[in-house]
Amino acid sequence: MELAKKFQNQKPSGMVQIFQAIDKMSGVLNLSIGEPDFDTEPDIIDAGASAAKQGFTHYPPLQGFLDVREAACAYWERHHNFKASPDEVYISAGSLHTPWLLFGAMLNPGDEILLIEPYFTPYEAQIKGNGGVPVTIKTREENNFAPDIKDLEAAVTSKTRGIIINSPGNPSGRVFSRAQLEEIAEFVLKHDLFAISDEIYESMVYTGEHTCFANIPGMRERTLLISGVSKSHCMTGWRIGYVFAPANIINTMCVISSYQTYGVDTLAQKAACYALNTQDEKVNARSKIFSDRMKFVEARLNKMKGVKCHPAEGAFYLFPDISGTGLSSEEFTWKLLNESKVGVIPGNSFGETGEGYIRIACTQSMEILEQSMNKMEQFCEEV
Repeated sequence: MELAKKFQNQKPSGMVQIFQAIDKMSGVLNLSIGEPDFDTEPDIIDAGASAAKQGFTHYPPLQGFLDVREAACAYWERHHNFKASPDEVYISAGSLHTPWLLFGAMLNPGDEILLIEPYFTPYEAQIKGNGGVPVTIKTREENNFAPDIKDLEAAVTSKTRGIIINSPGNPSGRVFSRAQLEEIAEFVLKHDLFAISDEIYESMVYTGEHTCFANIPGMRERTLLISGVSKSHCMTGWRIGYVFAPANIINTMCVISSYQTYGVDTLAQKAACYALNTQDEKVNARSKIFSDRMKFVEARLNKMKGVKCHPAEGAFYLFPDISGTGLSSEEFTWKLLNESKVGVIPGNSFGETGEGYIRIACTQSMEILEQSMNKMEQFCEEV
């Protein structure tokens, strides 16, 4: 059978190619995937099981259960002084589902979205899949991988509708300062844009504090704020994300999702509700563990031949510069995997700005991280 023309030349991203290669190998020390190594807490699991026994086994509301949306609102008010109504919340099938629905609700054919490099790879495909045009913005490490306003001004056109912000960032692990976010906010206001702010790593900030973009003056009405429980609450497999957005956009997202998923898993929603309401101390404790891991790996990387790594700031990613080894991102990644059995992601998977870098996810135990760094150090010596 013949595929649709738009998929006939479709190739997996560099990130997916690494995932696929690792799946076929044994004994790999895998620092490629952005998933906490901690299992979901037992009491969260019990909450999901209890919901099943209570009869929550039928179709859920399209927007998500009211108590789950209330829990999301309470979490963000408690942690970031961001206030929203449950009517402004949509519960999605993982935070990756959310931007797809937002682009579907917001974009007309040919509308442009400014995409700050290095960016989370699926954004580009999701914009295109909803008829939009991604316009990439190059950044520099010395500016924290935040965009220069001059570059944003040079990229904006009459077709520009919005911009995607991701802080703490994937893949960079960098945290935009409040001053940098305020500059972006001024740009958004000046050009009458909307902002999709992906703040899924809000609980993992090790330098300064997390700035909620919607709390910046003038941004509340223009920001579509994405988050979820996958990273903060170690619930990747439960597939629960959420977004804060104006009620009319939420209503449209419900209509679109009714053609796709017809609601989100009832038991996962109830488990997420319990998690958002009860796990603050454990979220903070895990954040400290990730911080310690990243500091350890960063120190080891900076002792390696041809490698430079900026101190950890947020999320659980490091984005070291490996250009001093003389290898490209792709060459370094594949040689490291095939010769040393250490899995990382080539930086150019996240846009041209990422060339010369690799992404390391500090989502393994200290023992595995130490073994990985030992192998990587030896690899760099022999390149």
